Amino acid sequence: MSDSYELIIKNGLAVLPGEVVKLDIGITGGKIAALETDIEAGPDTAVLDAEGQYVLPGMIDMHVHFNEPSFGHWEGFRTGSASLAAGGCTTYADMPLNGNPPTVNLPALRLKAEMAAGHSAVDYALWGGLVPGNLDNLEELWSEGVTGFKAFISNPGGEGEGRFREVDDETLYQGMKKIAALGGILALHAESDEMTAVLAAEAVREGRTGARDFAASRPAQAELEAVARALLYAERTGCRLHFVHISTAAALEMIQEAKLRGQDVSAETCPHYLILTEDDMESMGPVAKCAPPLRSAEEREKLWKALEEGKVDLIASDHSPCPPELKLAPGLSFFEAWGGISGAQSSLELMFHEGVNKRKLPVTLISRLLSRFPAERFGLSGRKGSIALGMDADLAVLNPDMSYTLAASDLLYRHRHSPYAGMDLSCRVTSTLCRGKIVYTLKQGVISPDGGEWIQTGEGQPVL
Repeated sequence: MSDSYELIIKNGLAVLPGEVVKLDIGITGGKIAALETDIEAGPDTAVLDAEGQYVLPGMIDMHVHFNEPSFGHWEGFRTGSASLAAGGCTTYADMPLNGNPPTVNLPALRLKAEMAAGHSAVDYALWGGLVPGNLDNLEELWSEGVTGFKAFISNPGGEGEGRFREVDDETLYQGMKKIAALGGILALHAESDEMTAVLAAEAVREGRTGARDFAASRPAQAELEAVARALLYAERTGCRLHFVHISTAAALEMIQEAKLRGQDVSAETCPHYLILTEDDMESMGPVAKCAPPLRSAEEREKLWKALEEGKVDLIASDHSPCPPELKLAPGLSFFEAWGGISGAQSSLELMFHEGVNKRKLPVTLISRLLSRFPAERFGLSGRKGSIALGMDADLAVLNPDMSYTLAASDLLYRHRHSPYAGMDLSCRVTSTLCRGKIVYTLKQGVISPDGGEWIQTGEGQPVL
């Protein structure tokens, strides 16, 4: 039987749903074909020795911005997916904004899919957008296989007439009704635009344009108000909801209470809210600017507590890159600098370093947040997100005791700036496999830059 395996991962600590077991993993046809204590390799079988290392399901990052078409010079599919592969991520979902045209109708979706094809190291899904004026486009986007729809309650920024725009209340409510009828899911950036616009304008008018002034212009109350409004509309319409990059424990509590009332809703947070604080934002400058902003150290601890209590459903990077001059040019105020953190390559290592090695949380919990629940929530669990027989062999091999200092030169982004550059980490991804193919090793770098496939979804189920 061993001759039938194309690759065997030997001696690794396999992170299964709910337990960690030392197992060999036999792979054939891109699938996990055997999970046994000792698989003998045949003469034609490749072997990857993972002695002393964890073998995890590859991360599924449901929130990245790769900016194609038109803004690939910020970050494109090739550089973005390479950085994900280096970080142990095997599937990602690209957001519909920042490219031009944004993915709010069928021609734009097909253009984005065309630009991604043959240029991604790992598998990917594509989000559609909900914006004023595109209610009649939602059904065709869903039929073409978008993973769901993204909307902003606050101004997403960007330039020009074709940019992605925030929803008004009428569009949000009617969009939810349409998405509910399709069986789709709506992902929301939840900050009250009315609140943040007034506070930001006043701060700029009065010359208060530093990092803490920016944070004060986007307070926790702006997140809470938007979450409450969206939950109300979703309750009335029956729309499935997913809140992206939640930054406060109070918002997680509000979402948890909605779950207990029977609402179909999930919550995501990001490594930067669990690792960094507003003190870091002040000391690092705009490289650590994001929206919602980084919060206090006390709030960070509350987020970790909520995570341990099961109130966080998944972790995603919200990788939002830009050229350095948009963040780091001399004379830019904090309000003028581009808001977005480059961090996709580091998510798994950051969560293992901080969550497992430092806080002693179960590796199975971190794996659930990074892999299993994203797959279950977004229609990928028939093939991705877990180590089990018949699943895609999407795997990350991680050495838990390989300490290193993350250098800018380690980053594979188009623009190698990140708030994590210079950070000491206690673990490192050494290999990444997508559908049984080794796409990255620490020694060789990205081996296969173009084998990723578009995972189209419909009615919450993967198209196999």
